[in-house]
Amino acid sequence: MIGIGISSYVEICALGPSQAMPAGGWESATVRIEPTGKVTVMTGASPHGQGQETSFAQIAADELGVDLNDVTVIHGDTSIVQYGIGTFGSRATAVGGTAVYVAIQKLKEKAAKIAAHMMQCEASQVTCEAGRYSRPAASAAAAGISDPVVPVGEAPAGALPEPQTNGRASLTIQEIALAAHIAKEIPPDTEPGLSATYFFEPKNFTFPFGTHICVVEIDKDTGETKIIKYVAVDDCGKVINPLLVDGQIHGGIVQSIGQALYEEVVYDDQGQLITGELMDYALPKASQMPWFETDRTETPSPVNPLGVKGVGEAGTIGATPAIVNAVVDALSPYGVTHVDMPIRPENVWKIIKG
Repeated sequence: MIGIGISSYVEICALGPSQAMPAGGWESATVRIEPTGKVTVMTGASPHGQGQETSFAQIAADELGVDLNDVTVIHGDTSIVQYGIGTFGSRATAVGGTAVYVAIQKLKEKAAKIAAHMMQCEASQVTCEAGRYSRPAASAAAAGISDPVVPVGEAPAGALPEPQTNGRASLTIQEIALAAHIAKEIPPDTEPGLSATYFFEPKNFTFPFGTHICVVEIDKDTGETKIIKYVAVDDCGKVINPLLVDGQIHGGIVQSIGQALYEEVVYDDQGQLITGELMDYALPKASQMPWFETDRTETPSPVNPLGVKGVGEAGTIGATPAIVNAVVDALSPYGVTHVDMPIRPENVWKIIKG
């Protein structure tokens, strides 16, 4: 017997506006460029498997024009990281990632101010591309500035090298960071160092959506349900890392398969838990999984500058009803309009045998 189940959903994610939360809905981030040019991101959101160590590093690398391997993301260490709210409700990237993004914009503004001072021009004239800050070519030529310059003398052993700024028409973000820490050529009334902190307060939730379609085959002799085709199309806004999104979707679908078909907490008549270990509690196995056909649309969210929405629960929300609907559809010739989860083979067999 074949059954087809469809589930379309709209989810509320990126739990954030503080007015709607019990203890604040903002998130924090600090981004610092070290004298060495390496970047440190400290986030109040603490991922536990969603992969923000990668996606936050990507945000920093893309915005600052540095190598991804030069970015370190620190989270979960309360002795180092500023206070944060945390990860839940698919909010870590939409709220925490946005905090990282805005902190970087503040850092870039300071970098442009320092670069303008070093290149003897107005900050409004400075442009930045791929991590290099430049002054207008015409202005540089008028000032008799060319690039590159004659190197300065070698620094003493073990000391940081002096920034090479005299006569420069452009500077890398690493050179600016070094100059910011040495603090010999920064504008008056400017704090040394190159770091920025931001606490992002979202103005609304985000609303990802999608449709999941499941096709099941039921064995009339055993009542066993087998998923033979699974298709999912989700929209979680702007995608930063496609592999992380696919991983979240795949994991959510697998979790739903377990909920719909296998997993159950069972107590005996005396209240003793009899599914308290994995020898008795049925989890789905890799051999029981179908090939997931996934795709996505991208509708950027208007409530944060990254346009991201959240994807952590998308698989579980779309998949569970799609699977159950497919089983109900397969059993519809027997007058079935509802089945309880988990849909165990013995229950399906009893329905078929009448």
